[in-house]
Amino acid sequence: MAQTAEDLKTTIITLAAGAAGLSIAWFLRFPAPALTGPALLVTALAVAGVRLSVPDLLRNASFVVIGLSMGTGVTPEVYETARQWPLSFVLLAISVCVIFIACRYALQWLWKQDPPTAILSSTPGHLSYILGLSTETRGDFPTISVIQSTRVLALTLLVPFAVALMGYDTTQMGLPGATMKLLPLAVSMVLAMLLGMLFKGLRVPAALLIGGMVFSVVTHLSALVEGHVPLWLAIPAFATLGTLIGTRFAGVSLKTLHRAFGAGLMVTLIAFAVTICFATLLVQFVDLPLPQVLIAFAPGGVESMAAVAVILGADPTFVVAHHVWRLVILTFLAPAVLARSNRQ
Repeated sequence: MAQTAEDLKTTIITLAAGAAGLSIAWFLRFPAPALTGPALLVTALAVAGVRLSVPDLLRNASFVVIGLSMGTGVTPEVYETARQWPLSFVLLAISVCVIFIACRYALQWLWKQDPPTAILSSTPGHLSYILGLSTETRGDFPTISVIQSTRVLALTLLVPFAVALMGYDTTQMGLPGATMKLLPLAVSMVLAMLLGMLFKGLRVPAALLIGGMVFSVVTHLSALVEGHVPLWLAIPAFATLGTLIGTRFAGVSLKTLHRAFGAGLMVTLIAFAVTICFATLLVQFVDLPLPQVLIAFAPGGVESMAAVAVILGADPTFVVAHHVWRLVILTFLAPAVLARSNRQ
């Protein structure tokens, strides 16, 4: 009973911090305030040693809501741009390899990391998969965890600010137009959750988010459901995701944080610089907006980049397709490089 009361207290503190972060970011007109505000404030509290956590049920529901939000923005016009995607996929694959190689050798030369730690710390994405691999190698698990979490946090903050510097309005939340009625929304939530759980059983990356998106795309393109996810549901979902990103730093010792945070920032800056170069290169050949390509190429978390796409009005199908493609590449690339390193 005492444990349950303590867990409830932790949850209340965490969600209150997320709400406060959203309010402050909204007041200061931060880009994507529902995501960046909670992520910043909750990270600060986590680093300060405050016990924080987001309940699994709330986390899962938020992923489904974000997925549904993404699907409502998909229109038949999306298929007109699909013919431009092959070149984009090729450039994304090259950029992933460049980021991986550059970060690995920078970590080995500048931070003197051993090969397994450098390889897993420099992998641009697939966080849960990489942390799983790190438990099976000689890599420094706490260091890898902090570096990877820093990358996700920093890119969640950097991408909206970069888009804002390009002159786009990044303070709006939600999509324009009519919202879904309450009954279709409730039914969609339940069925999308079930589809997401099915995908999770099939080991699909970001299963709940993709389940929500797939369900929403099908029902909206077939006109079974109309309208966008209402703001009263979408904004808390985005804020929960931002809060969840911040809680990744809970329980990290100051010694580990001091040792790995600088390396994490370096990895992030290298990844972001390479992303900008390849995104800029792509838009020279195809008629796609640079902010959309930047969101699709940035090696942040799938869920966080998908949320950024929805908030900033980018084509969610394009963005998610590229992030899933990045995860597929890393699924084979990281173990292959590890195996080669072990043989040397």
